[in-house]
Amino acid sequence: MVPPCPPMSDVLPPIILLPSELLIVPPRAGPPPPQPPHALRLNNNSLGGLGGLTPTLEKLLVPPTQLRWLDLSFNHLTTIDPVLTTFRALRSLQLHGNNISSLAEVDKLGVLPQLRRLTLHGNPMEEQRGYRSYVLSLLPHLTTLDFSGVTKQELEDAATARLRHGKKKWGGPGH
Repeated sequence: MVPPCPPMSDVLPPIILLPSELLIVPPRAGPPPPQPPHALRLNNNSLGGLGGLTPTLEKLLVPPTQLRWLDLSFNHLTTIDPVLTTFRALRSLQLHGNNISSLAEVDKLGVLPQLRRLTLHGNPMEEQRGYRSYVLSLLPHLTTLDFSGVTKQELEDAATARLRHGKKKWGGPGH
């Protein structure tokens, strides 16, 4: 049998607070206002384009420019719609499993300063020579590409390749 613990008043010294040391916090009037969503999942919807996305977001998000995470994977997109470049707070963009064939489409994403995670695998562009290096040369702030972490060495190699190729695109036919 375990002996009983002594009362806390016997163990701890009393705490004495003067009224001037008390902090009075008024009660909240009600629950905090709901935060607008910052993420949108539109994957597996057979989308062929993004027409109407901005008006839809304006109804869901206040303001839509605060969108931080967007999943457009497994649709039928063939290009990176310019509307995506208006979401400057975007940190994660999932475009894998679409039909984007041109590496030049990635150029559009260079205006997204907060973008850290991008998925493009499963698009025809992935088969082009130098795909990963090309993407990283344009978006050196990425920390993850196609669900794989980006290494410092990859970024250095991509920068070197960009200098070697100049403004000329590299990769498959026509690039």
